[in-house]
Amino acid sequence: MAILDADKEGFLRSAGSLIQTMGRAARHIEGRAILYADRVTDSMRRAMDETDRRRVIQRAYNEENGITPQSIVSQVDMGLAHILKAEYGEIDEEETAGIPEGFATQAELDSFIAKLETEMREAAKKFEFEKAAKLRDTIKELREKEFLFG
Repeated sequence: MAILDADKEGFLRSAGSLIQTMGRAARHIEGRAILYADRVTDSMRRAMDETDRRRVIQRAYNEENGITPQSIVSQVDMGLAHILKAEYGEIDEEETAGIPEGFATQAELDSFIAKLETEMREAAKKFEFEKAAKLRDTIKELREKEFLFG
């Protein structure tokens, strides 16, 4: 991490801000904080002294407890994949169970589409956007399909 104009005194170049930024870089196993400046300010000196002090304490703790710093390696959680599949997957059979195969008249079809539109609006009001989107798609399919009545 590079901090440009580190010698410019101010809010983002105060000792506290520099310590916080340098600490963020230190959380990565290969992390480095590079302070670019024309001169070393009091804030920079305090931040470097504090990070050195903390580093000494951390190294002593690690040696005392037999800890070797290493990066965290975790397996990708498949839970997220299952959540996405549930939210954006295909329409379930139970959702299509209420859709009749054929309509006797155009009026029946229009009535059924009106019912679905009402359900879609209710789902949107309840913030059930996935359900509303599926209903919208079903309505679109029904309007595009050609039905032979009679």
